[in-house]
Amino acid sequence: MRLRDTLITAIAPIAWGTTYIVTTELLPTGHPLFASLVRALPAGLIAIAIARQLPRGAWWWKSLVLGVLNIGAFFPLLFIAAYRLPGGVAATLGAAQPLIVAVLIVAVFRQSAPWRLVIWGIIGALGVALVVLRASAQLDTLGLIAGLGGTASMALGVLLSKHWGKPPEVSALSYAGWLLTAGGLFLLPITLLAEGIPATLSGPAVAGYAWLGIAGGIVAYTLWFRGVRIVPISSLAVLGLLSPLTAAALGALLLGERFSALQLLGFGLALAAIVGAQIPARAPASIPSR
Repeated sequence: MRLRDTLITAIAPIAWGTTYIVTTELLPTGHPLFASLVRALPAGLIAIAIARQLPRGAWWWKSLVLGVLNIGAFFPLLFIAAYRLPGGVAATLGAAQPLIVAVLIVAVFRQSAPWRLVIWGIIGALGVALVVLRASAQLDTLGLIAGLGGTASMALGVLLSKHWGKPPEVSALSYAGWLLTAGGLFLLPITLLAEGIPATLSGPAVAGYAWLGIAGGIVAYTLWFRGVRIVPISSLAVLGLLSPLTAAALGALLLGERFSALQLLGFGLALAAIVGAQIPARAPASIPSR
């Protein structure tokens, strides 16, 4: 059951790893926030329409907080980092999420340091850096702040999702719908004010947006938030490394990019970290639900 739940949850970061190639090959340039909006808001509304469950009581504000942290704030910060930093630097900052989760477990939830997560997180981040980082990469202060801020936002969102759990009578689809809708509504005014809507949409662009909304939105987030509830946080945090690895693998398979020996070593290290973090510990780090 543990292995099955982990494999199902892993589908989400793999789906998110397709975002780069879909964006560069299918979508119009200059509208990253619109892509984020399309990925979140329609998917959330569709999920709510299918499940027919709305938040009750405190879950209205909890859904808003979690939606902003996991989606609404995360997406804009992610794209700011992507625009101001080389892709390898941005991906490496994203790979730091397990380490940020470990820091938050100690600083916010006052638990002992999850050293297994720290060790596997360091190995995984090093592996991703070897795969995607280039020696010629230029650093930008605002880009670095945005990249770390986005990673920290999602890390805190995952921890709070684990801490609060979800109402037992609410399905994973409903829960994902609440958060996607909240994140999408947060993104709506930002998108309209900052970049607007593309003037024209080609057939490939429509297909790309549909993929982001269905596979990267409603399906991925339903599976991810299902996993947040049942997969130990020390295992869950490292699964995010699958996103940059998927993006790199698709670049090799579809765009003809080649891996050097050092990149292959990094790929192996990152995969080892992902697998190693799934091995149950005697006292795995956990965030109690309320």
